[in-house]
Amino acid sequence: MTEEGTVKGKVFLVGAGPADVGLLTLKGKEILEQAEVVVCDRLVGEGILSLIPRDAERIDAGKRAGSHTMTQEEINQTLLEKALEGKCVVRLKGGDPFLFGRGGEELELLLQHEIPFEVVPGVTSAFAVPAYNGIPVTHRDFASSVHILTGHRKQGQPLQLDFEALARLSGTLVFLMGVLTLEEICRGLLAAGMQPQIPAAVLQQGACAGQKKIISCLSKITKEAKRQGIQTPAILVVGEVCTLGIQFGWYEKLPLFGHKVLVTRPKERGKLLADKLRQLGAEVVEHPTIRVEKIKENQRLWQEFERLSLYNYLVFTSPAGVSVFFDELAARGYDIRSLGLAKIAAIGPGTAQEIHKRGLLCPHVPEVYDGEHLGILLGEICEDGEKIFIPRAANGNLQLIQEIEKRACVEITDLPIYQTVYEEFPAFADVKGQIEEGQISMVVFTSASTVRGFVQATKGLNYSFVRAVCIGRQTEAAAKELAMKTMTAKEATIDGMVEACVKLSKGGADK
Repeated sequence: MTEEGTVKGKVFLVGAGPADVGLLTLKGKEILEQAEVVVCDRLVGEGILSLIPRDAERIDAGKRAGSHTMTQEEINQTLLEKALEGKCVVRLKGGDPFLFGRGGEELELLLQHEIPFEVVPGVTSAFAVPAYNGIPVTHRDFASSVHILTGHRKQGQPLQLDFEALARLSGTLVFLMGVLTLEEICRGLLAAGMQPQIPAAVLQQGACAGQKKIISCLSKITKEAKRQGIQTPAILVVGEVCTLGIQFGWYEKLPLFGHKVLVTRPKERGKLLADKLRQLGAEVVEHPTIRVEKIKENQRLWQEFERLSLYNYLVFTSPAGVSVFFDELAARGYDIRSLGLAKIAAIGPGTAQEIHKRGLLCPHVPEVYDGEHLGILLGEICEDGEKIFIPRAANGNLQLIQEIEKRACVEITDLPIYQTVYEEFPAFADVKGQIEEGQISMVVFTSASTVRGFVQATKGLNYSFVRAVCIGRQTEAAAKELAMKTMTAKEATIDGMVEACVKLSKGGADK
């Protein structure tokens, strides 16, 4: 307790790395997901920002050249005030907090007030960005040392760099925050005697969809960067190792390199899809457009638990339905023995896999993974008089029931156990603006409800700008109603969705 009786919180300085969410450390991710307040920089990747808990207070402390959301003194004071409120505070910084991140300045005030803190190092862009461009900052044949410098200068003042000392070095020079002073840096090195033909590289927005690489020589790199329209953030690398970026480049060879993909599936269901897309080089942001909420105090479901053994078939139409059903079953004191001899059917392999996790077999899955074909399958295998229980979403597609009843005289209990709620996009995402500006290459939809949720979250968007990757025909139909350009997976699976994304990235699209 402080003298005033205030409970002290704790501040974590967390390095977020260069942009790619995969480069956030495990400890950084664990702490971020427990944060109550997050004070974040501009250079933190959007995929990392999406990990911030929705109920956490998010404070934008972004800095651009000539434009600061908050002064450094205001940032320091904010960290102190939030910690004195007893909060778990995360200061989230791009790269590493102690490498030109002013992390030491932020700790000084906390130390004065005896606020506990921890520092979680981050992957610095000084190493990660060259690596993503195939440039090793040291190499046995070219450079045995690396020197990291800032290209940033105080307004109205010259760069505080000893160019003569730098020109004498035989190692690799890495200048962070050097786009605005690129010409001055190169001119200073040349004037100090560095050879004009020494290789140099400007690397833009490393480890994300905007990555761009220019390799030239010191005397020409400024002109080439201007010609190709290099944008911030970018770094300058000077040294013989830059030539290796031509042959060692690997990231740009991945099939989804240069594409930013928005995944709209609920986060607990979207991780595998997002991971597979990232493995193929995409920058993936996960902003769910829907979430699942179980129907509370569901007396009808509880009544059905007492007569589960009377059913011949138990049918699931989504992984969410499986989770809600079995979680509620256990919560009411039942287990899988209550199912009796009921056979289990699922709309597709994703739902079947969720069933398998409960130690149950799922022998009945249609060849085409939608409600229509699941209804056809059940109608053909059921015998007259049998009982079918379908616990699923409220307002479920009626085609499933219709197809069963066309083919068999059965007793069907179609019971809502959860509902789909639309989600708003977080303010920092600006999904609408990113689509209009062409920054988001494609949007992945795994159900018609994710399409509808997307519409709710992007009102006013011209949907003809959207390139939609759809899991199946119903999802495709919902997207096409809005004039979206669509690509539909051949098979309604995660791998099918990934394959469709790759095909769309190559210029393909459904007619």
